[in-house]
Amino acid sequence: MTLARAPGEAGKTAGKKTVRTDGATAQEQLLDAAQDLFYREGIRAIGVDAVVERAGVNKMSLYRQFSSKEELVVAYLNRMDERFRRRVEASFALHPDDPAKQLVQGIDDLVRRASAPEYRGCPFVNVACEFSDPAHPARQSVARNKQYLMRRLVEIATAAGAANPAELADALALLVDGIYATSQTYGPGSGPMRAASRVAALLVADACPPSVAEQKEREAP
Repeated sequence: MTLARAPGEAGKTAGKKTVRTDGATAQEQLLDAAQDLFYREGIRAIGVDAVVERAGVNKMSLYRQFSSKEELVVAYLNRMDERFRRRVEASFALHPDDPAKQLVQGIDDLVRRASAPEYRGCPFVNVACEFSDPAHPARQSVARNKQYLMRRLVEIATAAGAANPAELADALALLVDGIYATSQTYGPGSGPMRAASRVAALLVADACPPSVAEQKEREAP
């Protein structure tokens, strides 16, 4: 998404004193505020006035950066998608030479993240629940996020030698969304949450041949 650029500086009012805030700073403050409010309270429940107040800028600053609330929502989701991808790739990178372990590590790390007290589930699942129209820009952001995850799961399952990479990716994607839901229903530390890593390990072991190191371990006297 192309963001509108401020032609100059945006004003910010603190008491009776006007503080000048450059466009890039105002944009970050608005996105920080939107992320906090949209993620905790939901998008439909939060108006632009609440975002502006939390960001500490004036409404003109918002409309210099984003032409509408819808554009702000998409920018928020783009930011969340970028951070999600960094976390996922960091998990996979822990086992550069063992794709099977990469898949299990990704689930392990998600369970840990979803067990944090402030965790409010997957922002993309939350948005999908709020916007039913698949043509809505917010839902298109959801689709891009899920397509990325599925593509990476299939790629790594293929590298791990899975007999049916797409089938394993489907099962792990279902487990991922189950973790998201469980974090908000049963809660962190619950039995279903603790079971997720074990289930992932079983799915991967059933679908993929053992690595060379695992084979040696099994053959050792």
